[in-house]
Amino acid sequence: MKIGIVGAGHVGATAAHSLVMQGVGSEIVLVDRNRALADAQAMDVLHATPFSHPLRLRSGDYEALEGAAVVIIAAGVSQLAGESRLALLSRNVAVFADIVPLVLRHAGNAVIVVATNPLDIMTYAAARISGLPAERVLGTGTMLDTARFRALIAGRFAVSPSSVHAHVLGEHGDSEVLAWSAARVGGLPLHQLAAASGAPLDPATIADIEDGVRGAAQRIIAGKGATYYGIGAALARLTRAILHDEHAVLTVSSVVDDIEGVRDVALSLPCTVGANGIAMRLPVGLNAQETDALRSSARMIRQHIASLGY
Repeated sequence: MKIGIVGAGHVGATAAHSLVMQGVGSEIVLVDRNRALADAQAMDVLHATPFSHPLRLRSGDYEALEGAAVVIIAAGVSQLAGESRLALLSRNVAVFADIVPLVLRHAGNAVIVVATNPLDIMTYAAARISGLPAERVLGTGTMLDTARFRALIAGRFAVSPSSVHAHVLGEHGDSEVLAWSAARVGGLPLHQLAAASGAPLDPATIADIEDGVRGAAQRIIAGKGATYYGIGAALARLTRAILHDEHAVLTVSSVVDDIEGVRDVALSLPCTVGANGIAMRLPVGLNAQETDALRSSARMIRQHIASLGY
């Protein structure tokens, strides 16, 4: 099963490395306008295969994407320290206008996975440029934000993150919504676990966890210039769900017709993900405050989408 990655920078190369470490797929092709960079990244990741899984790694032009089941688009300009994801909009839409038609020309049956920020708007742009059904164009969305949320809850209550079921919805960015009311640990509502453990979720604790989720990217960017390990692992997990038709529940971004009265917008919701992309979008039991916050997040994204003329 071939996987194409367009954009061989930090995110694209780390995604390739994560795919190799997890043994996802059988062949990975790296495409970048800087062919020397793509060559070097493919060679470097290839040298990890004797210690992990025997995937084939190579670089190439867009023609090399022929037959790919999944194409990850990680190309675009980098987010700068202090720059919001939305500020990247005008600089990255033009990049997609060139890339997406080339991907479709050579891998027209692939599921398109978007990793470029601002994530939701770029997912929307990719869907509209491609003309593909919304289910076949999905972004990593709030997968990483959800992972951060679960990890921080797990740390608070000294449980495994795999036992935490909690979601971050809406924008992959400042307006994202942490769905506290629907959070569960081992099937137990979070507020019940908090009461039973003697570690109540007071406002200070909630604020600290929310800051840990929302502020993580900016802290990482301030410290080392970019985020890539977490998103690389998320891309590998998402690709595995597609290639193996898992119908795994993941908080991915896609274009939806309507969410809380906001029409034609891309944002993250829990979805089952399989061979054809999104199979089903799942409802989440939000309280009134969270519902209002999700609506506000959708409206904000919609406003920026409108600036593209859509």
